[in-house]
Amino acid sequence: HGERCVKMRILVFSDSHGNQSAMERAIREQPGAELILFLGDGAEEAELVRAGLPPEKRMLTVRGNNDWCCTAPDFDEVTVENTKIFFTHGHLFRVKYDLYTAACAAKSRNAKVLLFGHTHQPLIDFDDGLYLMNPGALCSSWGSSPGYGTVDITPAGILLNRISLK
Repeated sequence: HGERCVKMRILVFSDSHGNQSAMERAIREQPGAELILFLGDGAEEAELVRAGLPPEKRMLTVRGNNDWCCTAPDFDEVTVENTKIFFTHGHLFRVKYDLYTAACAAKSRNAKVLLFGHTHQPLIDFDDGLYLMNPGALCSSWGSSPGYGTVDITPAGILLNRISLK
């Protein structure tokens, strides 16, 4: 019954590092997601996946530190259901050390949600009016299971979720 209350589901993934099939699997597992945000480090396979998407699905990509020949921006923002989302790979904001710089960048743009990757470590948090999520890596790495995130914009608010790949 929760699906009916969702105004918009956003699929978020990062750090695929060559694993195109994991991207495709995440998309298949979330058929209701109208918007897909890719947070970098796998821009080549992201472009291949984007080319195969049905027209009703929209995919936005930012460049990661391993996306050397990528023309995607280092960070971007999108407004969905009156909710501004700031998304980045995170390396330029030093997210491996702390989230302060990235959070300030999001807040300076009046974003309600900050999405980032880079660390390969899943994180969901809420701090001082800002929702934060790192969906973790789509590739297997460093002790965390491969997975992705969803952002549900609902009449009751914002819900962040991390899902391990099946």
